[in-house]
Amino acid sequence: MKSDGELMDILNAYDLTGSYRAAAQLCGCSHHTVKRAVADRAAGLAPAVRRARLIDDFLPHIEGWVQDTNGKIRADKAHEKLVALGYSGTERTTRRAVAEVKAQWRLGNTRVHRPWITEPGLWLQYDFGDGPVVDGRKVVLLVAWLAWCRYRVVIALRDRTAPSVFAGLDRVFRIIGGAPTYVLTDNEKTVTTGHIAGVPVRNRDAVSFSRFYGTTVLTCEPADPATKGGVENAVKLAKADIVPTDTNLLDAYESFADVVAACEQFMIEVNDREHRTTGRRPVEMLAAERPRLHPIPDMPHTAGLGVTRQVPKNTPMIAFEHCQYSVPATLLGQSVWVRHHPGTDEVIVCALDGGGPVEVARHARATRGTPAIDDTHFPGHQPKTPGDYRIRARNAEEETFLAIGAGAGLWLKEAAAVGTERMREKMRHATSLAALHGAPDVDWALGNAAVHGRFATGDLDSILAAKGLDQTRHHASETTSLAQGTKSWNMLGTNTINHGNLTDEEER
Repeated sequence: MKSDGELMDILNAYDLTGSYRAAAQLCGCSHHTVKRAVADRAAGLAPAVRRARLIDDFLPHIEGWVQDTNGKIRADKAHEKLVALGYSGTERTTRRAVAEVKAQWRLGNTRVHRPWITEPGLWLQYDFGDGPVVDGRKVVLLVAWLAWCRYRVVIALRDRTAPSVFAGLDRVFRIIGGAPTYVLTDNEKTVTTGHIAGVPVRNRDAVSFSRFYGTTVLTCEPADPATKGGVENAVKLAKADIVPTDTNLLDAYESFADVVAACEQFMIEVNDREHRTTGRRPVEMLAAERPRLHPIPDMPHTAGLGVTRQVPKNTPMIAFEHCQYSVPATLLGQSVWVRHHPGTDEVIVCALDGGGPVEVARHARATRGTPAIDDTHFPGHQPKTPGDYRIRARNAEEETFLAIGAGAGLWLKEAAAVGTERMREKMRHATSLAALHGAPDVDWALGNAAVHGRFATGDLDSILAAKGLDQTRHHASETTSLAQGTKSWNMLGTNTINHGNLTDEEER
């Protein structure tokens, strides 16, 4: 039961709010208590007077503990402290009292958020999310959200260093078609180096970047869903759609390019469907907001990308700190930017494309005399070793011979290695045999000749005959043997002269 003063507070709270639950929250009691008090007043009954409780004398202690812990003290810990102070009540009563005091404390200390209403072309927010793992390294997702039209942009980055982030923001500006007045993000080291008396100290690189694009980079209040909740929801949505899990049935990405393609597909899908808040598609609203954005320079901000290097016109290699590093062959004759990443001891190479700066190569730091080479930067290149010659026909005769098959190429290499004489004549003979017996059989014979080192005149014909191409050759069977018999030895030691055929004079 409540005291007279408490009942009057309950009735006054109900008269002001017209709600049992609202009045209960204001007075720190149950809505059933408010309903009973209002019903008693309507029935003309006298208000019931509550008996004093054991916990009442200890309420100031509970209120102090709740205030000191910002409403985080546990009821069981409060009960232990009350028992030490001489409290003899039950823990259930303590829990009720702590809950009432916490409810009162929250009413006076709850932060009330007002919906954030922005204007076209004014605000862009960006945040980061953990992307999929590619080649043992986690990809970073840079998620940007244009506040008025709710247009989302997702850029895949390899790290969260300032050059990578600024390059990603440049691509964001080029995708949406301009730069907003303000760019809002968290208090990361790429934007804020520290705080003095609650005032964030800006990173000089971030200031240089914002001045280059005619925008202002600001940082939000911590845990402020009214100003940064939109981009945080965009991060959750992008991670749920792009990052492979056991539930979304996505296969693991084989390369960084696959992640980039997945981000582009996500942007197409999410921006082409109706937003539940605006009832319009973000891609349509972006067309209306784009004229309010500031134009951006044709040349992106490259101050943080590193030092400039010119790629030679015939070799995709650049020099940096007395070492050599390969770049894609498509960059021959172009300018690139190279820098050292101290966190991972890597060298990063960036170039420009139609969408802004993009990372084109990343190598482990090389040493002098040992260049860092990525074989994918040399398409169509086959490593050469001494003695492994590339066979290329230089005239029609050689082309016809090599067209017989792989055995012809092997025969050419092996015959040349041992200094075979009259090779061209033997090649012309092989070509003639191929026209007579067919290229597959002659190719087989040339391969066998090369393997067994038979390059003399007639060896190729002998091998073809052994395969059965000579139709006059005798073949062994179950009843016929090719071994030489002993019949010719039967007349050994006998006189083979036929005396009956001689005259008497010849016989004498």
